[in-house]
Amino acid sequence: QVHLVESGGGLVQPGGSLTLSCVASGTFFFSNAYMSWYRQAPGKERELVAGITRDRITNYAESVKGRFTISRDNAENTVLLQMNSLKSDDTAVYYCNTITAAGWWYWGQGTQVTVDS
Repeated sequence: QVHLVESGGGLVQPGGSLTLSCVASGTFFFSNAYMSWYRQAPGKERELVAGITRDRITNYAESVKGRFTISRDNAENTVLLQMNSLKSDDTAVYYCNTITAAGWWYWGQGTQVTVDS
């Protein structure tokens, strides 16, 4: 079992910044795991925002490139998403995700990000 807990969401003005945190626990090797952030806006499908491999190779959705940065701290079993220059289109529930070596997907409970003046 893998347990993911997100935090750091909130209300921010356009152009502002937020940092989301995801702490992982359970019976898996965090340092080997591909970790990612997804988001789901009202009425839309869940989409991949950013991912990071065990070797810290990152990938981003085109819509967030240059504004968001994903990073990981293997000592703390934590993955961060630094979000800058936020736009109203970034408003969504953000979910932490991992896929185990056995192919099981795990999700956190989500954290709400609202960008509004």
